Amino acid sequence: MARILVTAGPTREFLDDVRYLSNASSGRMGYAIAAAAVAAGHEVLLISGPTERPEPAGVPCARVVSAREMHDRALASWPRFDVAFGVAAVADFRPAQRRRGKPPKGTGAVTLELVPNPDVIAALGAARRPGQVVVGFALQAGEAGADALAAAREKLERKRLDLCVLNGPEVLGSDRARVTLLDADGGDEAWEELEKPAIAERLVARAVALHTAREEAS
Repeated sequence: MARILVTAGPTREFLDDVRYLSNASSGRMGYAIAAAAVAAGHEVLLISGPTERPEPAGVPCARVVSAREMHDRALASWPRFDVAFGVAAVADFRPAQRRRGKPPKGTGAVTLELVPNPDVIAALGAARRPGQVVVGFALQAGEAGADALAAAREKLERKRLDLCVLNGPEVLGSDRARVTLLDADGGDEAWEELEKPAIAERLVARAVALHTAREEAS
């Protein structure tokens, strides 16, 4: 049995008490991975941003809202886990200042200052101990073919991932996906289009097998 940490869903970065920045992530893939992992007999913690999806049966779920909340909860939990799946669509930026209440919209243009959010999966990659496995996702919009693979490979290396799942924006809100799995040894595998639960089962099996191999080799 492995202990598996999964982040899922979007984050919300509030401009004021009503308005926020977010994205179209439904949480389907992350929730499918959590469900597949617990079905395979593994211990799972799901850290989820705001989504209306029901929590998978038998999976403890920590609800968070912002990128900073997700970062802090994931990093605090990581030492007792073996595998991390960074599936959440974490907002890259947040407003530099959150305003109180609901300011009136006014009539002129508005300039919004944004500051970077912490990179959750990169933080897990930097903090891992020997034997831990980190799996990230790369949603590449605009690139195709070799360019998308190169961008995903760069992300894998920069964030110290063991595996990186490349997909496109068409997966958002969809029940199916076509992905390419990249590994740290330079390999990549283009998978046929599958239902997300089937992709989740494969990914869990691959990540756990990699962790087991490392444990046996140590």
